[in-house]
Amino acid sequence: MSQFQFKQVDVFSRVALKGNPVAVVLNADGLSDAQMADFARWTNLSETTFVLRPQDPQADYRLRIFTTLRELPFAGHPTLGSCHAWLEAGGQPKGREVIQECGAGLITIRRDAEQLAFKAPPLLRSGPVEEALMQRICAGLRIEPQAVVRASWVDNGPGWVAVMLRDRAQVLALEPDYPQLLGLALGVIAPWGSAKDGDEAHFEVRAFIAGDGMQEDPVTGSLNAGLAQWLMAQGLAPARYTVSQGTAMGRAGRVAIERVGDDIWVGGAAVTCLSGHLTL
Repeated sequence: MSQFQFKQVDVFSRVALKGNPVAVVLNADGLSDAQMADFARWTNLSETTFVLRPQDPQADYRLRIFTTLRELPFAGHPTLGSCHAWLEAGGQPKGREVIQECGAGLITIRRDAEQLAFKAPPLLRSGPVEEALMQRICAGLRIEPQAVVRASWVDNGPGWVAVMLRDRAQVLALEPDYPQLLGLALGVIAPWGSAKDGDEAHFEVRAFIAGDGMQEDPVTGSLNAGLAQWLMAQGLAPARYTVSQGTAMGRAGRVAIERVGDDIWVGGAAVTCLSGHLTL
């Protein structure tokens, strides 16, 4: 049996227990694929990550990301939470920015005094959503088709498809029929109305991943990265905005989106809640 350094990090919140947790196993090169998958199922979190020595000489570390069901090429809050854990454990980047190697390639992460931010990877799939799938989504969300303002694929690895509703209240009121959504990675977004919702955020988001650990993800970096690329391309969002996510679950996640030139950055705070050792 071997011991591995372990941290559980809350991401997209400056306050512990109000964001999205990720389990991070550091220096995990001695673990097998089966052990990684087993541990991810055991944590029962939306994602569990394993930090390894990089294979690409440009990278500072390599990251493998597991849900309770499968390995992902990329995911957002695991990227930020794992980077936070790696830096906290003494990791030293080669350059000014941290370069993460993962299934989606090299991901650039910038850091400042308050948060980390990753550069959104390119979309693997975009464009209109098929009519049959839209009918299934509406049935799964228990809404009428006319409630959907617009929809698009926003997949950057996990398979995200997104729909926009008219207002925040509609998003927060959703009570999905999860069996109808089984196998989908579904994001729902609506704008905040300043008069009734305030000005702390610009959009409310929920992410549904039926059948995979928690059926709703509290705060989702990859989804918000895809949403930002869609919304900005359509002129539906400013170059800098804030997303509220997790409200319906009693969380208070905040995701900072910023476009700099052609790049979109997805950022948020992170705080370590648990530190210890994993014995396997």
